[in-house]
Amino acid sequence: MREIVLASQSPRRKELLEKTGFSFICDPADIDETIDLQADLVEESKNLSRRKAETVLERHPEAIVIGSDTLVLCDNQVMGKPEDDADAFQMLKKLQNHKSQVLTSLCIISQKKCFTYACITDVYFSKMSDEEIWNYIHTGETADKAGAYAIQGFGGRYIKEIHGDYYAIMGLPLQVVYDELKTVLIIDF
Repeated sequence: MREIVLASQSPRRKELLEKTGFSFICDPADIDETIDLQADLVEESKNLSRRKAETVLERHPEAIVIGSDTLVLCDNQVMGKPEDDADAFQMLKKLQNHKSQVLTSLCIISQKKCFTYACITDVYFSKMSDEEIWNYIHTGETADKAGAYAIQGFGGRYIKEIHGDYYAIMGLPLQVVYDELKTVLIIDF
């Protein structure tokens, strides 16, 4: 069976890919992740996923490589990882009682084929008091998360509703990855 490489160091993506049952290794792409915020964000995110995967494919030319990217959007603005606790507070204040979107893209690539995919999931936060926001920030969970929250952690208690792929919010559309890997491994991607 072909080697599968996850082009990420994200513990969440690793955990999700483990759920497919396929063996894999992690080799982060470590590239400049700057995107053009004035361009089509779906295409920018897909291109970034592809750049990550292509970079790792150069190091593992016989492998199947998975690259992924996740952006949190609120009022058509990208919310990255917070710079500090005050930034996390402002992000969570903006997200509360509001709809945001999580855009997750995926690229599965080999020397023979390139599959790209993107999905947008709507996330609705409940109202949060300032004290709740600060208590959440003090869990430490907001520090390295786009949009300053983790739906699979303490942040989940503030999510009122989602429309779309729960696993994509965490960083990897699990069912799509599983189906594509299952298909390509059978036909020797």
